[in-house]
Amino acid sequence: MDKEKKHYYVNMIQSQEDGKMAEVINFNFGGHHDIADMVERSKALGFAKDKHAKEFVLAMRFMHHVIKKNSDNPIFAEFAPQFEAFKHSIKSKVGCGCSGK
Repeated sequence: MDKEKKHYYVNMIQSQEDGKMAEVINFNFGGHHDIADMVERSKALGFAKDKHAKEFVLAMRFMHHVIKKNSDNPIFAEFAPQFEAFKHSIKSKVGCGCSGK
């Protein structure tokens, strides 16, 4: 089964004291995971607020991506195995969120 690639654009905007908005961060992000589906599935984990499920999914996807693309970086030596175990534990509870699943 081919996994359909998804494309996302992340844009973080900060409100300013004068009431205007200022762009802080923007970047493209992609992969075979359906972020919206992952958020819906993650709500079953019992977060106190809906937005926490959204924050959790984004944090997990971003961290996974960074560790995968920088696996030889020593800052991840201790954390990467623990993160992988945690990620697999979450997947066993709510599923993958992969395209076609």
